Amino acid sequence: MDMIRIDAVLETDGTADFTAWPIAAPAEDGVLALSGQMSPAEVGTAMAIIFCYGEIPTAPINDLHHLLDRHLADAEALLAPGGLRVRDTATKAEIRPGCCCGLENWREWRNLLHKKGIWLGHDPNTDLEYIAGAVRLRQESGPGSPPSPRYEVEVQLDDLPALLTAVHLRLQGFLGLVRQWAGETSPRAADRLIAILDENFEINGPLER
Repeated sequence: MDMIRIDAVLETDGTADFTAWPIAAPAEDGVLALSGQMSPAEVGTAMAIIFCYGEIPTAPINDLHHLLDRHLADAEALLAPGGLRVRDTATKAEIRPGCCCGLENWREWRNLLHKKGIWLGHDPNTDLEYIAGAVRLRQESGPGSPPSPRYEVEVQLDDLPALLTAVHLRLQGFLGLVRQWAGETSPRAADRLIAILDENFEINGPLER
C-alpha cells in the first residue's frame, strides 16, 4: 500500500457567506481535495472559491463565462488559493500549501525531479532538503511550537512521477465534474468555463518529466 499521497487542494476560507449556488459544508481542516469523486456541492464549493478569491461577480449566473473573461482581461490569469498537499498515510504527517501558494503552480513540483527549489508558500514556511534519492519536506508547526514529525514528509524521487500523474488524473476527473456542474448551473457558460480552468490551471496536456 502506498504511504505517500499527493492531492491538489483548495483552501475553503472565504466561502461561508456564499449563496450564488449550492456549496458543501466547510471541511474541518479547511481544505478541499479535487478529484473525480467529488459531490456536486463540493464542485460548487471549488467554483465558489475560485470566484470569491478573484472577487469575480457571480450574477447573472448564466453569464459566468463572460464574468470570468472580464476578470481575465484585467488580471491576465486566474488564481486559486491552494496547491499540492502531501500526506504520509503511515505516520499521518502532512504538508500543506502555505499562504500565497496557488493551484496554478502545481506543475512546478516536477522541478523536484531536477533537485530545484519550488514555491510552497509561507506562514507556515516549508523547507526542502534533498537527501539520498528523496526530498524531505519540513513545515513549521506554528509560532513557538517545537518541531514535530507530524510536519515532516519524505518523498522518494523515483516515486514522484507516478504521484504527480495521479494528481494529474484526479484534476482531469475534477474538470469533468465541473462540466457536469456547469451544465446544470450555467449551461451557456459550460464550454468556456472548462476552457478557462484548463488553460489557467494547466489541467490537460501532457505531464512532462
